[in-house]
Amino acid sequence: MGRLFLLCPLQQEASLLLSYLLMMYLVRLHPCTCFCATQDPLFWFWISMGLGFVMCILWPCCTRSVSSASASLLAADVSLTSTECFSCVAFILQGVVSVVELKQSSVVQRFLTGWMPTAIRGDGGPSDVPISLAVHCLDHDAFLFALCQDHKLRMWSYKDQMCLMVADLLEFVPVSRDLRLSAGTGHRLRLAFSQSLGLYLGVYMHAPKRGQFCVFQLVSTESNRYSLDHISSLFSSQETLIDFALTSAEIWALWHNEENQTIVKYINFEQNVAGQWNQVFMQPLPEEEVTVRHDQDPRETYLEYLFMPGHFSNAAIQKALQIFSQGTEQYMDLTWDELKKEVTLAVENEFQGSVTEYECSLEEFCQLQVDFWSKFCGCCLQYQEVLSRPLALLLNPYTNMVCLLKKGSMSFLVPCSLVDHLYLLSNEHLLAEDDAVIFDDLEMSRDVVCLVQCLRLIGESISAEIAFIMEMACSRLQPPEKAAEQILEDLIANDTENVMEDIHSKLQEIRNPIHAIGVLIREMDYETDTDMERAHPLNMRMNLTQLYGSSTAVSVVCWGVCKIATIRFQICRDLLILQQLLLRLGDPMVLGGGQLFQSQQDLLHRTSPLLLSYYLIRWASQCLASDIPFDTLESNLQHLSVLELADTTVLAPHKLVSSPQTIVELFFQEVARKHIVSRLFLQPNTSLVETSLNWPHLITAVMADFLPLLWPSNPGFLFPECLIGSCQYTQLQEYIRLLQPWCHVNMGSCCFMMGRCYLVMGEGHKALDCFCQAASEVGKEEFLDRLIQPEEGEMVSTPRLQYYSKVLRLLDMVGLPELVIQLASLAIMESVDDWRTQATLRTCIFKHHLDLGHNSDAYVALTQNPDPSRQLDCLRQLVVVLCERSQLQDLVEFPYVNLHNEVVGIIESHARAVDLMTHNYYELLYAFHIYRHNYRKAGTVMFEYGIRLGREVRTLRGLQKQGNCFLAAINCLRLIRPEYAWIVQPASGAVYERPGASPKRSHDGECAAVPTIRQIEILELEDLERECVLARIRLTLVQHDLSTAAVAGNSTPEETVALLIRAGLFDTAITLCQTFKLPLTPVFEGLTFKCIKLQLGGEAAQAEAWEWLASNQLSALVTTKESSATDEAWRLLSSYLERYPSQNSLYHRCVINKLLAHGIPLPNWLINSYKKVDAAELLRLYLNYDLLEEAVDLVLEYVDAVLGKGHQYFGIEFPLSATAPMVWLPYTAIDQLLQALRESSANQNNVLLYQKLHDKMEDYQQKVSMATRDRLYRRN
Repeated sequence: MGRLFLLCPLQQEASLLLSYLLMMYLVRLHPCTCFCATQDPLFWFWISMGLGFVMCILWPCCTRSVSSASASLLAADVSLTSTECFSCVAFILQGVVSVVELKQSSVVQRFLTGWMPTAIRGDGGPSDVPISLAVHCLDHDAFLFALCQDHKLRMWSYKDQMCLMVADLLEFVPVSRDLRLSAGTGHRLRLAFSQSLGLYLGVYMHAPKRGQFCVFQLVSTESNRYSLDHISSLFSSQETLIDFALTSAEIWALWHNEENQTIVKYINFEQNVAGQWNQVFMQPLPEEEVTVRHDQDPRETYLEYLFMPGHFSNAAIQKALQIFSQGTEQYMDLTWDELKKEVTLAVENEFQGSVTEYECSLEEFCQLQVDFWSKFCGCCLQYQEVLSRPLALLLNPYTNMVCLLKKGSMSFLVPCSLVDHLYLLSNEHLLAEDDAVIFDDLEMSRDVVCLVQCLRLIGESISAEIAFIMEMACSRLQPPEKAAEQILEDLIANDTENVMEDIHSKLQEIRNPIHAIGVLIREMDYETDTDMERAHPLNMRMNLTQLYGSSTAVSVVCWGVCKIATIRFQICRDLLILQQLLLRLGDPMVLGGGQLFQSQQDLLHRTSPLLLSYYLIRWASQCLASDIPFDTLESNLQHLSVLELADTTVLAPHKLVSSPQTIVELFFQEVARKHIVSRLFLQPNTSLVETSLNWPHLITAVMADFLPLLWPSNPGFLFPECLIGSCQYTQLQEYIRLLQPWCHVNMGSCCFMMGRCYLVMGEGHKALDCFCQAASEVGKEEFLDRLIQPEEGEMVSTPRLQYYSKVLRLLDMVGLPELVIQLASLAIMESVDDWRTQATLRTCIFKHHLDLGHNSDAYVALTQNPDPSRQLDCLRQLVVVLCERSQLQDLVEFPYVNLHNEVVGIIESHARAVDLMTHNYYELLYAFHIYRHNYRKAGTVMFEYGIRLGREVRTLRGLQKQGNCFLAAINCLRLIRPEYAWIVQPASGAVYERPGASPKRSHDGECAAVPTIRQIEILELEDLERECVLARIRLTLVQHDLSTAAVAGNSTPEETVALLIRAGLFDTAITLCQTFKLPLTPVFEGLTFKCIKLQLGGEAAQAEAWEWLASNQLSALVTTKESSATDEAWRLLSSYLERYPSQNSLYHRCVINKLLAHGIPLPNWLINSYKKVDAAELLRLYLNYDLLEEAVDLVLEYVDAVLGKGHQYFGIEFPLSATAPMVWLPYTAIDQLLQALRESSANQNNVLLYQKLHDKMEDYQQKVSMATRDRLYRRN
């Protein structure tokens, strides 16, 4: 007897199902149908007959090209005309259609007599009416087989247009008068072709209360004659046949029994002599009863029941929703989540609308909810039953795939394994099972069969409530052994049918129960010692990328695995209970002497993980995958790239439509399928390659290789990797929770994955604990070994340190500095002898302490770094970051043991490299030195700061800071003893060699030679005070006129004086000149020029002058409303000449020079003032500028003053007399004046002036002679 087939329903709609639905429609309308295959495997034909027409549907099964010769005839049709005829329609590939009519003849019996209505035909009986047709193409001809109501089979040739054979089928069945006289309306005809065996015909002969299958082989004879060779006759039960399919070895039949339940059976008509049919285990409908515990929410419980994968189809829920809501709204094209929301809303609205009382107890409220949800579930069950009822059977002769066609869906039949086959068999079939087929050892086969019978007895005795005990134990991580013991106690306590006695009697029949249990466990255990292959050739992967890649194939495979897990979970549960029973009995006859301890210690410990493994696989097969948004996928991809696992499966987000996808389907579609298919087709000398399209073999092999990939105790870790790669974090957490207490394989990998999940969920500390737990398994597990593979060029350290490095990168990328510090501190303890790794970890700790603002901890980590270069980098970063945060106090107060010079160098380097106004490194360095009482260094820093401010920051703010810098430098030097109160002049141009700076080059690209010897200039306190004055005066200048800021910042004292004069700040200019011992000549010249401009200017010049006049000290001057700006300017000049006397009347001379140079008459006050100081020089100035008349007047006055008339106006203390000191006149200048007058005698005025001066000099000479004689007389 062959093994049973599991029925894997496919609830999702697909485009391919449309053709199936059309076929189903035809089958329902026209029960007289046949399914035929041509010789060419390109097409199958589904031909459905009715009254007066034949519907032909093309169904392509592959895409290879077909020549026009081999595709000459594709369909047959019968047209009704006034002349009764049979028409064959030939379809050519190029689209040309031809019709051939097979007309009746008097010799050949009409083939299609019964197809014409009696009104048209006029006569004839219904005996030869065909009720089932089949077409087969062979040798460029098409043979049409017709099973008629007269129980005869007729064969027609399309090519010859004649009937080739007529066979009476009643010859092969037990004939009764009733059968011969009745019309064969329930007969069926199917064809099956084999290249080796030829054409087989399968005929179902329907008779009241019985039926018979007859299988024939078409045999050709000479002269184009054919006959039937009877192969087998099989009798069927009383069920109603819906459809059947034929292969060259098997018959598959679809039935309905008396209770209208669907039954599928199959039989091998060649080998099964006894005629025993094999029954297929059908997928049952969901249970009608839904148990709602007191601690559960009815709505959540029923929603979980309704939307559990595999329970209800989308169409069934939508139809039930439409009926339940009693509305006209069409619930079409809804996603699974949207449908769930609509169902919840509809039931809740119905519930709220029926509640009439405002107050009710919690129990009443829950009961009302249960009632309404139960009502909706009843609707769903009714529609699910209708939609899941098979309408036809489809068998692909080239792949041996068997499918059940339903309304809107289809189900695939999948082969059963040995264990499942034995457990699912009914008792009568189990007793009839051939022991030799199970195992080679007949005694062991009998033991296993008896053991399975015991398990069946236990399983049939377990109610839903008792079975729930084991479910909850597995879910709550309780020992299954305890749950099995509790279930056994409940079974013994409620054993009203003496089931335990039956089990005990069956156990007596088992020769070696311990061995039988071990055999059963080995058959169900998928644990392997090594991981499955991961890498496969690229060409192999690309050629097989489409195999089993559709959503339909994925669903079939994964639901097959789910069904296996469900059945085997029940087997393991029953087996665990049986083992508890064996321990309770303690019968030496049963256990076999000293094997009790082995049973307790070995078998129980092997069965319990087996049960939990299948529970976990079943849970995963029913756990829905989450729909992931793009941002989550991108974040996950970043995490994987940090861990260098980017080649792991990363999914694109997809919208789940008609039905949700489970995580097992996700895993198979994205990862497992490629591994399985590649592995299957890489096996050498395998029969699978030769039968690669054989559905039973291939699907069995795929599921057999898929289960080890899901098996929790195998070393492979692809399933959790897929879940983490596709962002199924919640599902992965639950998977690991169910796995960890009992599975000791990949414990570290599971901890790492759990840490990843916690990390995404925002529970960083839990993630860190998991990462630390996983560290102990590094080097022992394949996934963790792959995780720690070093990059090219990376220094290889210990495996655990490499693991810590990867986790640290991940935590750093996520942004959890506190956890990074904790893990790095733990890793340091592992790297005692590895100073490079320690340096890396210390640097990591320093960085994150610094990011968190833990400045002291960051400094400690810096000082503990064993690598000097990294230590210097950290120190540089500490300085920069604390400066940017303005946390300068911490930076200054750190002790910097053995790092003082490095800190100073770093701050100086930054101070000289960055913008002076945006960073305060100079001030930091000043505070650094002041804190350590190094005042000279502090003064040097501030002086350099001030110099650079003047050169680089020529703004008002820069000048203000420059003055403060100079004052700070002066204060520093005043705190030092006078003999040490000096600093070194900073380098000219503030050119400093900085680390990493590019060398200076000449115009031809060569490196310029750096002078090795530089003259050092010492600056004392007085020099700094002068610089401070200059800075303050520059600031005053810029405050007065902002336009001068660009040039005043770095100007020399001389240049600053010129700028002050131009701005009219004469008092400030004089102060600067006095500070730097500069002559005041530029000041007087500038003021004189302004006076000239005022005198020659208009009102605008007058108004402008008041501004700069106000900047000078005019308090001593008397100003009235009548005085003008010009008068005030002259008075200011006069006051300066009086206040700042000069040697040889230099300032008077320069003023007069300026006035005379511009042709401005000298003011009387200036003339009078200069006469007192140096009249002779005034005379010379007159002569220089050809002012002869003024010169003559001056000489005349000067001579009178010497002679005693107004001598006080010329500063002559004693005029000419014999008793007074000697007096003198500038004879040379006077002579030059006389000469000039003589030479200009053409001018009459000059002649008069000459005469007047000459007379005056003559008079002076006489008086001088008299005075001289008197002096000589007195001396004698």
